[in-house]
Amino acid sequence: MRDFHVHLPQAQVYVFDNNSSDNTGQLAREAGAIVRNVAMQGKGSVVRRMFADVEADAYIMIDGDGTYDVSAAPRLVDRLLHDGLDMVVGSRVSAGQGAYRFGHRTGNSMLTGFLSTIFGRTFTDILSGYRVFSRRYVKSFAAHSSGFEIETELTVHALELRMPVAEVETVYGARPAGSVSKLSTCRDGVRIFLTILRLFKSEKPLGFYSIAFALCALASIDLAIPIFVTYLETGLVPRLPTAVLCAALMLLGVILLACGIILDAVTKGRIEQKRFSYLAVPAFDPSGENA
Repeated sequence: MRDFHVHLPQAQVYVFDNNSSDNTGQLAREAGAIVRNVAMQGKGSVVRRMFADVEADAYIMIDGDGTYDVSAAPRLVDRLLHDGLDMVVGSRVSAGQGAYRFGHRTGNSMLTGFLSTIFGRTFTDILSGYRVFSRRYVKSFAAHSSGFEIETELTVHALELRMPVAEVETVYGARPAGSVSKLSTCRDGVRIFLTILRLFKSEKPLGFYSIAFALCALASIDLAIPIFVTYLETGLVPRLPTAVLCAALMLLGVILLACGIILDAVTKGRIEQKRFSYLAVPAFDPSGENA
């Protein structure tokens, strides 16, 4: 709070207290913040409430653990407003060995690479909690996630609508003494991976179901080859259950492919509606001529 008063004194600071067991809310009020209590547990639930409650031209989202460099906030906001962007991500550059744990760094790299393969390479740090958003981004974001996978959903929303975005390196420091991260490398890493798969299925259904079709078709053909060879040699089909399984797998694959084609058409319509919601919010005009 003190850092924001120094580096961005014109900003209105909100603190969203997600069932903390210490004096977070009281200390934030004493420091001049507007405090909101969010009873539904999880970072995704907090982001959904933040985006619904706050009205602004530029939104800075930052974790309250003191690890992000607040002095970079004016630079991120300036980049957003004057370049006409919808999201600027503060990619983390570790200030020391203990600041950014090896497991978190490795998992972030793997998940970023996986996401880039599906949705396109734009960011190097998809899990950063330091971001600046435009109003039109915030008011077009549905926020389905409930936990730490919300950063993945934030990234995919920008990529899906092909928003103008940027990434700026920021220093990532160690947590204050006595502060413990709630992020579990394995548990939350798996949740984020599953979120990427879910978003792949919902946002690119043709690609997702085409992969499922290919797997079923390959399995069916692999099992069918010995049956065809035996039939050509003897004129008999001695393994009838296997033949039935081959036919069932191929039929399942065709059904999955048909589902992908149908859902792809539905998804395109849904993305168009999200695009219209995004465009319904006027872009920020730095000159103020259209205000």
